Amino acid sequence: MTKIKRRIIPYNSYLKQLARKLRNDSTFGEILLWQQLRNKQVFGYDFHRQKPLLNYIVDFYCSELNLVIEIDGKSHDQENIHIKDVKRQTELEGHNLHFLRFTEMEIRQNIHGAVDVIEHYILEFEKHTPACRQAGLAPLNQEANPAQAKKKQ
Repeated sequence: MTKIKRRIIPYNSYLKQLARKLRNDSTFGEILLWQQLRNKQVFGYDFHRQKPLLNYIVDFYCSELNLVIEIDGKSHDQENIHIKDVKRQTELEGHNLHFLRFTEMEIRQNIHGAVDVIEHYILEFEKHTPACRQAGLAPLNQEANPAQAKKKQ
């Protein structure tokens, strides 16, 4: 079986302690989404929360998928915060990362819809990434984790 090589994105080591604090002070939406992503529950992919990348901390990150997931609270509606978000996202996208953004309310009101969006991203990623198919990761249109498939029925 071919192993997909993980890319290491450097980060500012001073952010490690802040990331740990953020993990301990998660929003309700972050907790809800983490309950769905942790322990490789989504097609067997390993997600990390409050992950330092470059000079930033992202809410959720999966290196195998080049995926960052952000949950934006009300403060992200402010123009100065929005400008910082755009700058940050642009810089991280320069490292071939892709973003999925949800609002805190979207997660709270429709966590299953958010997970569906993430699963759709994964299926599209696998469809267009030959290394995933060669490695036998999460065959298209099938659950990587049989226990997860039973939960959905």
